[in-house]
Amino acid sequence: QVQLVESGGGLVQPGGSLRLSCAASGFTFSRTGMSWHRQAPGKQREYVASITSFGITTNYADSVKGRFTISRDNARNTMYLQMNSLKPEDTAVYYCRTDIGRTLWGQGTQVSVSS
Repeated sequence: QVQLVESGGGLVQPGGSLRLSCAASGFTFSRTGMSWHRQAPGKQREYVASITSFGITTNYADSVKGRFTISRDNARNTMYLQMNSLKPEDTAVYYCRTDIGRTLWGQGTQVSVSS
């Protein structure tokens, strides 16, 4: 089955950390670029970070640069998002995405940053 499954979300205090995972199946993970996106309540989904197929190149939205790190393990068919120094404005549902002839999204994982 072709799918992406996110995990690792939760409730964390401001300044805390979380690591999200995106497990891929049903396609050749090592051949595709991957990205993370997020959608806060009442807002449009926005780009967070992306990584090329072998992890050589990464890019970040200005809002997360220096705090978030995207990575991947092609042997495990998994992508990660390490989130440090979390802020309340990082609260959102986080989605992973890839394009395999069609756009594939995961179901999302909720991240809530609050004291």
